[in-house]
Amino acid sequence: MSETTPDSLIPYDTIVQEALRAVVGRVLGEIEDGGGMLPGAHHFYITFRTHAPGVSVPISLRERFPDEMTIVLQNKFWDLKVREDGFSVGLSFNQIPAQLDIPYAAITQFVDPAVDFGLQFQATVADMAPAATDPAGNDEPEQGSPAPVDGADDGSNVVTVDFGRKK
Repeated sequence: MSETTPDSLIPYDTIVQEALRAVVGRVLGEIEDGGGMLPGAHHFYITFRTHAPGVSVPISLRERFPDEMTIVLQNKFWDLKVREDGFSVGLSFNQIPAQLDIPYAAITQFVDPAVDFGLQFQATVADMAPAATDPAGNDEPEQGSPAPVDGADDGSNVVTVDFGRKK
């Protein structure tokens, strides 16, 4: 008997990644159905590959974030449109409005720090490590907005799915 695990003819890792990315779509769909208002203290950090197929961001943002970028859906966003394969949303960057279109396949992380929930996804393109980037700065807290939740970034509820691939 062999000690090595046989290669699967069923792409389990791809199926699981797609299912987890569908969670993002469902959450955003509920926000869209609710009139675009986030309930309570909920807010989302969505990290995505800026150069992934289907991503549409202004050239200035693609130049500033050539590999990966994180957006915040909290206080100031508009025109949230959720589709089966991705979503589009309007955001302001340094007080300049921008429309972004992001396929779910481009998302690498989804976090809701208000409830200590997060999903982290495998990169869809092998051996692509993101370059260090500046924070996007698209959602500065407004006066009177709730303070961030303490310990929200400890990652205790981040779900990471990483199936080992044979090389």
